[in-house]
Amino acid sequence: MTKAERTRQFIIEKAAPIFNQKGIAGTSMSDVMEATKLAKGGVYGNFESKEALCLEVFAYLSKLTQDEITLKVNAVDTAKDKLYVLLDSYAHRVLKENYGGCPILNFGAEADDTNPLMKQKVNEAIIRFKNRFSKIITDGQASGELSEKFDAELFGLKAFTMIEGGILISKVQNNPGHMHTIIALLKKEIDQFIN
Repeated sequence: MTKAERTRQFIIEKAAPIFNQKGIAGTSMSDVMEATKLAKGGVYGNFESKEALCLEVFAYLSKLTQDEITLKVNAVDTAKDKLYVLLDSYAHRVLKENYGGCPILNFGAEADDTNPLMKQKVNEAIIRFKNRFSKIITDGQASGELSEKFDAELFGLKAFTMIEGGILISKVQNNPGHMHTIIALLKKEIDQFIN
């Protein structure tokens, strides 16, 4: 990495928790300058606009979450274990106090009517999230671990929407128990399709 690339990455990493917690509209470039201890020119020299930085921050947060969960999913062998680890890892990561919640939920809620490019990036992340569930299920069906009656696409959609809703309720009501209930319900459904 060049010095310029390291500086750019440093700005993204420092800005990420701010944007994820305060939102796009609630975060000013002054917040970013304060967090990075860089002057205005140091930030704008690397990002032409707040929107450009937001897109990079969302990509960074999405990849960070995806990479961490991928390591855990790849560490287990069975389809059931992979689905369980996926559910547990996602819920645990986004409910961490210092994480600020789910970037898909946070950025998506704010960008759905105001920022078409961010909306597109969030949509791509949603598709990746749902497809990860679906692929584990179809792989499990191919290996004979899971019933052919298990609708992979439907479960991917259901898991995504229930987890995102669980995150919202858990964060707003400051009660992670809601998320644990949702994860337990999804695991119970998975168990019905184990061969």
